[in-house]
Amino acid sequence: MSAPRTGAAGSIIEAEISKHSMPVRRLWLSRVALMSMATLFVPALGAAKQAPATLPGYKAVPIHYGALNKMLIAASINGQSANLIVDTGARQIVLDSDWADSLGVKPSHYGWRYIGSTEFNGQLVPLAFARNFTVGSMNFGGTPVALLSASGGNSFASGSRARDAHIVGVLGTDLLTRFKAVINCGTRLVFFKVDSSRRLELAKVALTQHFTRVAMSRQANGAFTVPCSINGHPGSLLVDTGALVTTLDESAVRSLGIALQPTHATARFPTGVERKISLGEVNHLMIGDFKVRPTRLAAAVLPGFALKQGNTQIAGILGLELLVMCHGIIDFDGGSLFLK
Repeated sequence: MSAPRTGAAGSIIEAEISKHSMPVRRLWLSRVALMSMATLFVPALGAAKQAPATLPGYKAVPIHYGALNKMLIAASINGQSANLIVDTGARQIVLDSDWADSLGVKPSHYGWRYIGSTEFNGQLVPLAFARNFTVGSMNFGGTPVALLSASGGNSFASGSRARDAHIVGVLGTDLLTRFKAVINCGTRLVFFKVDSSRRLELAKVALTQHFTRVAMSRQANGAFTVPCSINGHPGSLLVDTGALVTTLDESAVRSLGIALQPTHATARFPTGVERKISLGEVNHLMIGDFKVRPTRLAAAVLPGFALKQGNTQIAGILGLELLVMCHGIIDFDGGSLFLK
C-alpha cells in the first residue's frame, strides 16, 4: 500500500479524531501526505468561508445540519441555488415538483413532459431532466430527477425555517454510489471519487483509529441495510441519513418486551404518512459488531414501504442522530459503515 493512498484514508479518519481532540495513533504517511492532511480538513474543524478541502482523486463537498436535524448540501440546479437533504434512504435525486418548475427543470429535449417514472416510498412518480446539476465543486452535468408533488402532504421542507432555507428535495444514492462517495457525518464532508484509480483503503486505517466496520448490503430496491441485534434478536436496519431520528418498528420492539412510553410527537414521511412516536429504553443494541451504548430510541408503526426493503424486512431505521453520535462514516466505495 503506497503512502499517498494510506494518506487519503488517513485524512478522512483523522479529521474525525482531531475534531474531538482525541489522541491519534501515528500512521505510516509521507511528509507530503501529513502536510496536506493538516490543511485538508480546516473547514470541517469550524473555520468559516474557506476553500473546500481537497484530496487527490476526490472532490470534497461540505454539508451542514439544518432545522429538524436535516443533513443539507448546497446545490446548483440549472444555475439556481438550492439546498438538498442528503438522504441515503432515497435511491435518487427527488425534487418538489413546484420547486422544479421554478428551477427550470423542463421536459426532455425530445419534447416529452416526462422521460419516465420511478417508485418513491411506495408511489409512482414522474422523471424529468435537469440540464445542469452541481453540488459544491462537483458538476454532474445533466441528470434525471424524480418529481414529487407537495399535494397530499408530501414535503421535504416542513416548517417555515426549512422553507426559508430553500430545501427543494433530496440527494439520493444514485449519484453517491456512482461516484463512490464517502460521507463523514462528524466532519460534515462528502467525498466524491473522480479518479477511479484511487483507493482509500479506508477499512485498514479505520481499525487503527478504533472504528468498527459494519458491512452494508445493497437491496434490490437500491436501499442500504446493516445487520443489527436488539436484545439478542437479529434483524436489519435501513441506513437513512434523511431520517430525523433512529426509529424502530413498534411491533418488533413490543415483541421483545421493551416498555414504550407514548409521546405527542409524530413521525412524518415524505409521502405524507404520519405515525405516532413512542420512546423505549434499549439497553442491548448491536449494529454489526458495534455496541451502541444504552439509550432511549423512538418506535413507531412503520408503513409497509419502509418496512420492506427489497427482499429484507427491516427492524427499524438507523437515523442521523445515532450516526452523528457514533461518528458514522458511510463508505459507498467499500460498502461499509464505520462507527465509533
